[in-house]
Amino acid sequence: MALSVKHRWRLQLSPRYWLRRMMFWAGAVLVAAFAIAFAHLAEQGSGLFHKAITVSPWLALVICPAGLAGIVFLTRRVFPGTEGSGIPQSIAALAMTDPAERGKVLSLRIAFGKVLMTVLGLCAGASVGREGPTVQIGAAIMHSMGRILRLHRPDMQRAVIIAGGAAGISAAFNTPLAGIVFAIEELSRSFEERTSGTVLTAVIVSGLASMAVLGNYTYFGRTNANIAIEQGWRAVMLCGVFGGLLGGAFARLLIQISKGIPGTAGRWIKAHPVIFAALCGLVMAGIGIVSGNNTYGTGYEQARSLLEGGDNVPASFGILKLLATLASYASGIPGGIFAPSLSVGAGLGANLAQFMPMVPVGAMIILGMTGYFVGVVQTPITAVIIVMEMTESPAMTLMLLATALISFGISRLICPQPLYRALSARFLGLRLKGAAKSAATITVPRPTPPEADDRPTP
Repeated sequence: MALSVKHRWRLQLSPRYWLRRMMFWAGAVLVAAFAIAFAHLAEQGSGLFHKAITVSPWLALVICPAGLAGIVFLTRRVFPGTEGSGIPQSIAALAMTDPAERGKVLSLRIAFGKVLMTVLGLCAGASVGREGPTVQIGAAIMHSMGRILRLHRPDMQRAVIIAGGAAGISAAFNTPLAGIVFAIEELSRSFEERTSGTVLTAVIVSGLASMAVLGNYTYFGRTNANIAIEQGWRAVMLCGVFGGLLGGAFARLLIQISKGIPGTAGRWIKAHPVIFAALCGLVMAGIGIVSGNNTYGTGYEQARSLLEGGDNVPASFGILKLLATLASYASGIPGGIFAPSLSVGAGLGANLAQFMPMVPVGAMIILGMTGYFVGVVQTPITAVIIVMEMTESPAMTLMLLATALISFGISRLICPQPLYRALSARFLGLRLKGAAKSAATITVPRPTPPEADDRPTP
């Protein structure tokens, strides 16, 4: 039954209503604070690793295997459930109907473990990002706030999780518009009118809090790159096709890795996860040495250097960064793929620029970032807005959209199921299987037969 105008005004002017609103806004500010602190810790962790390999690049052959093995050990023994990027886990939580299971996935303990393990991964030189984990952290914080506010309606429980994840993206990339679109395109796959205000408010408050502390900065600097339409269509086709091919292949490999490698090798990996993580670290270190120490960490510095016209990044950076990210993910450590994917795309764009001398290199790099990123995650609108906001290149919007659509179509041919949807379905299936197994092991004591009871009958 619809509320009367008088009753609605009375409700919205009540102290309890505004107290809940203020607590919700406080949760959004808390998401921004965590995202900022996480960014600072991640930068410090990556800096420690680079200081170590400045002494000798060969130290990576010790640090990377030992670091990844230690992280996998801690993840399995101390922080189970922190594996992966964080976005599939958040999507899976939205699909869960059991409040207890959802609470386990979005617990503050998991959020803390996600931060700690990702930072340790960057300390070990892993090719991971912090944006995906920030989504799960934001969702966990807002989910906890929803429980404090006693939001029991299923649509509101979903809304606060979506709002937290979107606020996490907004604060992590300093791109509020991308946070809103990400919530619609990836997390919810729909726009629910009843709860849209909740999502928008969380993203705006989180974005403003982030900007208040860090300022209106852009990760990759600012670029004036632009392309004339008569020249741009070839560049769009090239970056869209190659970005879709490489991104789709990478996504398909990640999905296969999450399912497990078949045969004897797969059984050995399952039985020896810590040793396998060390081997992945060894591969990652070898790739890093070959690349001149360019494939470690998020890849932001290399992407920024390419965009600014620097010549300190090798031509092989794109493909080597892809392989390093694959090794990092296969090891089983927590960490995201947003930032590494953007840097791989920047390397791809720089490579393709050699075939398009009439097009500015900066424009090709932006198109390459969009094409590859869309190929991996298959969220074209989110990818375009993230790249556009992170490089301040609104003049390239139409070209970026065209590249994204081509890449999206090519990627779907190679990887029919979107990456995060496939990973979340896999994660949800494993959780349900584990819950069923736990329930099956619970033994109910059998009642004592009357004839076996030796107590005297009254």
